[in-house]
Amino acid sequence: MQYVTRFAPSPTGPLHLGHAYSAILAHDMAMAENGRFLLRIEDIDRERSKPEWETQLYEDLEWLGLWWETPVMRQSERLPAYRQALDALWQRDLLYPCTCTRRDIHEAASAPQEGVVHFGPDGIVYPRTCHHKIGMPQSLTPMPEDVALRLDMSLAAIQIGEYRVCEGEFLYFTETGSGPDGETGQIEFSPDDLRTKVGDIVLSRKTFLGSYHLSVVLDDAAQGVTHVVRGQDLFEATRIHVALQRLLGLPTPVYHHHALVRDENGKRLAKRDDAKAIRKYRAEGATPADIRRMVGL
Repeated sequence: MQYVTRFAPSPTGPLHLGHAYSAILAHDMAMAENGRFLLRIEDIDRERSKPEWETQLYEDLEWLGLWWETPVMRQSERLPAYRQALDALWQRDLLYPCTCTRRDIHEAASAPQEGVVHFGPDGIVYPRTCHHKIGMPQSLTPMPEDVALRLDMSLAAIQIGEYRVCEGEFLYFTETGSGPDGETGQIEFSPDDLRTKVGDIVLSRKTFLGSYHLSVVLDDAAQGVTHVVRGQDLFEATRIHVALQRLLGLPTPVYHHHALVRDENGKRLAKRDDAKAIRKYRAEGATPADIRRMVGL
Protein backbone atom coordinates (compact mmCIF):
# COMPACT_ATOMS: atom_id res chain seq x y z
CA MET A 1 0.00 0.00 0.00
CA GLN A 2 1.38 3.40 -0.99
CA TYR A 3 2.14 5.85 1.80
CA VAL A 4 -0.25 8.85 1.61
CA THR A 5 -0.28 11.92 3.87
CA ARG A 6 -2.21 15.16 3.67
CA PHE A 7 -2.28 18.72 4.97
CA ALA A 8 -5.79 20.11 5.44
CA PRO A 9 -5.83 23.82 6.35
CA SER A 10 -8.92 26.00 6.72
CA PRO A 11 -8.76 29.30 4.78
CA THR A 12 -9.88 31.35 7.77
CA GLY A 13 -6.64 33.17 8.56
CA PRO A 14 -2.89 33.24 7.88
CA LEU A 15 -0.70 30.17 8.13
CA HIS A 16 1.69 30.36 11.08
CA LEU A 17 4.74 28.44 12.22
CA GLY A 18 2.60 25.65 13.65
CA HIS A 19 0.95 25.08 10.27
CA ALA A 20 4.35 25.14 8.56
CA TYR A 21 5.66 22.47 10.92
CA SER A 22 2.69 20.17 10.32
CA ALA A 23 2.71 20.66 6.55
CA ILE A 24 6.46 20.19 6.16
CA LEU A 25 6.45 17.12 8.42
CA ALA A 26 3.61 15.46 6.49
CA HIS A 27 5.29 16.32 3.19
CA ASP A 28 8.71 15.03 4.25
CA MET A 29 7.30 11.81 5.72
CA ALA A 30 5.55 11.03 2.44
CA MET A 31 8.60 11.86 0.35
CA ALA A 32 10.83 9.67 2.56
CA GLU A 33 8.54 6.71 1.76
CA ASN A 34 8.27 7.54 -1.95
CA GLY A 35 4.62 8.27 -1.22
CA ARG A 36 2.05 10.96 -1.98
CA PHE A 37 1.41 14.28 -0.25
CA LEU A 38 -2.07 15.72 -0.68
CA LEU A 39 -3.59 19.10 0.07
CA ARG A 40 -7.21 19.51 1.16
CA ILE A 41 -8.99 22.81 1.70
CA GLU A 42 -11.35 22.57 4.69
CA ASP A 43 -13.73 25.34 3.67
CA ILE A 44 -16.95 23.77 4.88
CA ASP A 45 -17.59 26.84 7.06
CA ARG A 46 -18.44 29.25 4.26
CA GLU A 47 -18.97 32.20 6.60
CA ARG A 48 -15.40 32.18 7.91
CA SER A 49 -13.57 30.88 4.82
CA LYS A 50 -12.20 33.63 2.58
CA PRO A 51 -10.71 33.40 -0.94
CA GLU A 52 -7.86 35.72 -0.02
CA TRP A 53 -6.74 33.42 2.79
CA GLU A 54 -6.85 30.43 0.46
CA THR A 55 -4.70 32.27 -2.09
CA GLN A 56 -2.26 33.18 0.65
CA LEU A 57 -1.93 29.63 1.95
CA TYR A 58 -1.12 28.33 -1.55
CA GLU A 59 1.59 30.97 -1.88
CA ASP A 60 3.04 30.20 1.55
CA LEU A 61 3.13 26.44 0.97
CA GLU A 62 4.75 26.85 -2.44
CA TRP A 63 7.31 29.21 -0.93
CA LEU A 64 8.12 26.56 1.69
CA GLY A 65 9.04 24.25 -1.18
CA LEU A 66 6.14 21.81 -0.79
CA TRP A 67 4.61 20.00 -3.73
CA TRP A 68 1.17 18.40 -3.81
CA GLU A 69 -1.06 16.67 -6.31
CA THR A 70 -3.84 18.43 -8.18
CA PRO A 71 -6.73 18.92 -8.29
CA VAL A 72 -6.98 19.91 -4.65
CA MET A 73 -9.95 18.47 -2.74
CA ARG A 74 -12.32 21.12 -1.37
CA GLN A 75 -14.86 20.36 1.33
CA SER A 76 -17.34 22.82 -0.14
CA GLU A 77 -17.59 20.52 -3.18
CA ARG A 78 -18.26 17.40 -1.09
CA LEU A 79 -21.56 18.29 0.56
CA PRO A 80 -23.43 15.42 -1.19
CA ALA A 81 -21.02 12.92 0.40
CA TYR A 82 -21.60 14.42 3.84
CA ARG A 83 -25.36 14.35 3.37
CA GLN A 84 -25.25 10.71 2.27
CA ALA A 85 -23.35 9.74 5.42
CA LEU A 86 -25.72 11.73 7.63
CA ASP A 87 -28.71 10.07 5.96
CA ALA A 88 -27.21 6.65 6.62
CA LEU A 89 -26.65 7.42 10.29
CA TRP A 90 -30.15 8.92 10.57
CA GLN A 91 -31.68 5.73 9.19
CA ARG A 92 -29.85 3.79 11.89
CA ASP A 93 -31.37 6.08 14.59
CA LEU A 94 -27.89 7.31 15.49
CA LEU A 95 -28.66 11.01 15.06
CA TYR A 96 -31.08 13.39 16.70
CA PRO A 97 -31.79 17.13 16.29
CA CYS A 98 -30.47 19.61 18.83
CA THR A 99 -31.53 23.24 19.30
CA CYS A 100 -29.35 24.03 22.32
CA THR A 101 -27.10 27.06 22.36
CA ARG A 102 -23.72 27.06 24.09
CA ARG A 103 -25.30 28.92 26.96
CA ASP A 104 -28.06 26.31 27.21
CA ILE A 105 -25.47 23.55 27.39
CA HIS A 106 -23.42 25.33 30.05
CA GLU A 107 -26.46 26.02 32.21
CA ALA A 108 -27.79 22.47 31.88
CA ALA A 109 -24.43 20.86 32.60
CA SER A 110 -23.88 23.19 35.57
CA ALA A 111 -27.22 22.41 37.18
CA PRO A 112 -26.85 21.06 40.76
CA GLN A 113 -28.39 17.69 39.89
CA GLU A 114 -25.79 17.11 37.16
CA GLY A 115 -22.85 17.13 39.58
CA VAL A 116 -19.37 17.94 38.24
CA VAL A 117 -19.17 19.41 34.74
CA HIS A 118 -17.24 17.05 32.46
CA PHE A 119 -15.15 18.20 29.51
CA GLY A 120 -14.24 16.27 26.37
CA PRO A 121 -12.54 17.04 23.03
CA ASP A 122 -15.38 19.38 22.04
CA GLY A 123 -15.72 21.15 25.39
CA ILE A 124 -18.50 20.39 27.86
CA VAL A 125 -19.84 16.85 27.48
CA TYR A 126 -23.38 17.43 26.23
CA PRO A 127 -25.98 16.67 28.94
CA ARG A 128 -28.36 15.17 26.31
CA THR A 129 -31.00 17.82 26.85
CA CYS A 130 -32.54 17.41 23.40
CA HIS A 131 -32.19 13.64 23.45
CA HIS A 132 -34.75 13.55 26.25
CA LYS A 133 -37.29 15.07 23.83
CA ILE A 134 -37.09 12.20 21.36
CA GLY A 135 -40.32 10.26 20.93
CA MET A 136 -40.61 7.88 18.00
CA PRO A 137 -37.50 6.42 16.30
CA GLN A 138 -35.78 9.12 14.28
CA SER A 139 -35.65 6.91 11.17
CA LEU A 140 -39.46 7.10 10.91
CA THR A 141 -39.27 10.84 10.20
CA PRO A 142 -37.36 12.80 7.53
CA MET A 143 -33.95 14.10 8.56
CA PRO A 144 -34.52 17.77 9.47
CA GLU A 145 -32.83 20.69 7.71
CA ASP A 146 -31.21 23.78 9.23
CA VAL A 147 -30.74 22.27 12.67
CA ALA A 148 -27.78 20.75 14.48
CA LEU A 149 -27.60 16.95 14.44
CA ARG A 150 -25.92 15.06 17.29
CA LEU A 151 -24.58 11.52 17.36
CA ASP A 152 -26.26 9.32 19.97
CA MET A 153 -22.99 8.06 21.43
CA SER A 154 -24.67 5.56 23.76
CA LEU A 155 -26.40 3.84 20.84
CA ALA A 156 -23.28 4.18 18.70
CA ALA A 157 -21.25 2.29 21.32
CA ILE A 158 -23.82 -0.50 21.28
CA GLN A 159 -23.84 -0.73 17.48
CA ILE A 160 -20.04 -0.81 17.32
CA GLY A 161 -20.10 -3.80 19.65
CA GLU A 162 -22.90 -5.54 17.76
CA TYR A 163 -21.13 -5.30 14.41
CA ARG A 164 -17.93 -6.68 15.95
CA VAL A 165 -15.78 -4.43 13.84
CA CYS A 166 -13.02 -4.19 16.43
CA GLU A 167 -10.97 -6.74 18.33
CA GLY A 168 -12.56 -7.75 21.59
CA GLU A 169 -14.33 -4.95 23.40
CA PHE A 170 -11.85 -2.26 22.35
CA LEU A 171 -11.42 0.19 19.54
CA TYR A 172 -7.85 1.03 18.67
CA PHE A 173 -5.56 2.99 16.39
CA THR A 174 -1.83 2.95 15.75
CA GLU A 175 0.08 6.00 16.98
CA THR A 176 3.57 6.61 15.57
CA GLY A 177 4.01 10.08 17.04
CA SER A 178 3.09 10.82 20.63
CA GLY A 179 -0.03 11.79 22.50
CA PRO A 180 0.05 14.64 25.06
CA ASP A 181 0.96 12.15 27.80
CA GLY A 182 3.54 10.33 25.69
CA GLU A 183 1.18 7.68 24.32
CA THR A 184 2.51 5.72 21.36
CA GLY A 185 2.03 2.32 19.72
CA GLN A 186 -1.42 0.73 19.64
CA ILE A 187 -3.87 2.96 21.51
CA GLU A 188 -6.88 1.06 22.83
CA PHE A 189 -10.09 2.48 24.25
CA SER A 190 -13.53 1.17 25.07
CA PRO A 191 -16.52 2.27 22.97
CA ASP A 192 -18.27 3.01 26.26
CA ASP A 193 -15.56 5.58 27.10
CA LEU A 194 -16.96 7.66 24.25
CA ARG A 195 -20.31 7.88 26.01
CA THR A 196 -18.90 9.18 29.28
CA LYS A 197 -15.81 11.12 28.16
CA VAL A 198 -16.90 12.48 24.77
CA GLY A 199 -20.69 12.51 24.70
CA ASP A 200 -23.12 13.22 21.89
CA ILE A 201 -21.00 15.25 19.48
CA VAL A 202 -22.41 17.46 16.73
CA LEU A 203 -22.08 15.88 13.26
CA SER A 204 -23.91 18.62 11.36
CA ARG A 205 -24.42 22.24 12.25
CA LYS A 206 -27.34 24.59 11.80
CA THR A 207 -25.28 27.00 9.70
CA PHE A 208 -23.64 24.44 7.38
CA LEU A 209 -23.98 20.77 6.45
CA GLY A 210 -21.55 18.45 8.21
CA SER A 211 -18.90 19.07 10.86
CA TYR A 212 -15.17 18.70 11.27
CA HIS A 213 -15.46 15.24 12.81
CA LEU A 214 -17.67 13.90 10.03
CA SER A 215 -15.92 15.54 7.09
CA VAL A 216 -12.39 14.62 8.16
CA VAL A 217 -13.06 10.87 8.27
CA LEU A 218 -14.99 10.90 5.00
CA ASP A 219 -12.37 13.02 3.24
CA ASP A 220 -9.42 10.96 4.49
CA ALA A 221 -11.11 7.80 3.22
CA ALA A 222 -12.00 9.38 -0.12
CA GLN A 223 -8.40 10.51 -0.63
CA GLY A 224 -6.92 7.18 0.42
CA VAL A 225 -4.92 8.74 3.26
CA THR A 226 -2.88 6.08 5.03
CA HIS A 227 -1.06 8.28 7.57
CA VAL A 228 -2.64 11.30 9.27
CA VAL A 229 -0.09 13.82 10.52
CA ARG A 230 -1.44 16.47 12.90
CA GLY A 231 -0.92 18.15 16.27
CA GLN A 232 -1.22 16.62 19.72
CA ASP A 233 -4.20 18.91 20.38
CA LEU A 234 -6.26 16.57 18.18
CA PHE A 235 -5.17 13.36 19.92
CA GLU A 236 -8.39 13.00 21.92
CA ALA A 237 -10.49 13.73 18.82
CA THR A 238 -8.88 10.73 17.13
CA ARG A 239 -10.97 8.45 19.31
CA ILE A 240 -14.08 10.09 17.84
CA HIS A 241 -12.76 9.64 14.32
CA VAL A 242 -11.95 5.97 14.85
CA ALA A 243 -15.49 5.39 16.15
CA LEU A 244 -16.98 7.12 13.11
CA GLN A 245 -14.75 5.08 10.82
CA ARG A 246 -16.09 1.91 12.40
CA LEU A 247 -19.70 3.05 12.18
CA LEU A 248 -19.36 4.10 8.53
CA GLY A 249 -17.25 1.13 7.44
CA LEU A 250 -14.19 3.26 6.62
CA PRO A 251 -10.51 2.31 7.02
CA THR A 252 -8.54 3.67 9.96
CA PRO A 253 -5.25 5.33 8.99
CA VAL A 254 -2.09 5.31 11.08
CA TYR A 255 -1.93 8.50 13.17
CA HIS A 256 1.11 10.63 13.92
CA HIS A 257 0.41 13.37 16.47
CA HIS A 258 3.31 15.78 16.66
CA ALA A 259 4.28 18.25 19.38
CA LEU A 260 2.81 21.74 19.08
CA VAL A 261 4.82 24.81 18.18
CA ARG A 262 4.42 27.28 21.03
CA ASP A 263 5.26 30.92 21.61
CA GLU A 264 7.78 32.25 24.12
CA ASN A 265 5.13 31.97 26.86
CA GLY A 266 4.42 28.32 26.13
CA LYS A 267 1.06 29.05 24.50
CA ARG A 268 0.20 27.10 21.36
CA LEU A 269 -0.09 29.19 18.22
CA ALA A 270 -3.45 30.13 16.71
CA LYS A 271 -4.43 31.85 13.48
CA ARG A 272 -4.95 35.09 15.34
CA ASP A 273 -1.21 35.10 16.14
CA ASP A 274 -0.26 37.24 13.16
CA ALA A 275 3.16 37.86 14.68
CA LYS A 276 4.02 34.24 13.85
CA ALA A 277 2.45 34.27 10.37
CA ILE A 278 4.54 32.83 7.55
CA ARG A 279 3.85 35.86 5.36
CA LYS A 280 5.42 38.10 8.03
CA TYR A 281 8.62 36.07 8.08
CA ARG A 282 8.68 36.11 4.28
CA ALA A 283 8.33 39.91 4.24
CA GLU A 284 11.21 40.19 6.69
CA GLY A 285 13.51 38.22 4.40
CA ALA A 286 13.42 34.78 6.01
CA THR A 287 14.11 31.73 3.85
CA PRO A 288 12.32 28.35 3.87
CA ALA A 289 15.43 26.94 5.55
CA ASP A 290 15.02 29.53 8.31
CA ILE A 291 11.43 28.38 8.89
CA ARG A 292 12.57 24.76 9.12
CA ARG A 293 15.12 25.71 11.76
CA MET A 294 12.55 27.75 13.71
CA VAL A 295 10.23 24.75 14.02
CA GLY A 296 12.97 22.24 14.77
CA LEU A 297 13.22 20.58 11.36
